[in-house]
Amino acid sequence: MDNVTELQQKSDVSHKQSTVLSSKLSAGPHGLGDPDDLSLRKVERDILIPKIVRERSRKEKCVPEVEAFTQCCKDSNVFMVLTCRKQNSELKDCLARWFQDKNFYNECKDQYLKQRSEYRRTGEPQKVREFKARVRGGMF
Repeated sequence: MDNVTELQQKSDVSHKQSTVLSSKLSAGPHGLGDPDDLSLRKVERDILIPKIVRERSRKEKCVPEVEAFTQCCKDSNVFMVLTCRKQNSELKDCLARWFQDKNFYNECKDQYLKQRSEYRRTGEPQKVREFKARVRGGMF
């Protein structure tokens, strides 16, 4: 009888769930990582946060430049490469200015960390949470 109990204890210990991910990335309530972890992976630092910087700078910071370039492209059709150089240059300069702004980068990083934390806490992607909020709000 003691041997059976001993074997059960050993098998219980050996059935711990092991994953390829580090415990930092597989912890949390849904196994998606610790919601309070503020460390960044390389892909987050080099790709995902710059993507947010690019999107926000286009939508919030460089609106006149984006509109001018878009209008120029609509007006020139085939010759836009030649005729819209000035607007393209202004747009690139504006985007580069915001990419180099450390405060804006940190804002975007904080935004990303909040989104990631909420995903890890709820287990739902941002689009699903936004959709549920719209449904609850009566938009549909």
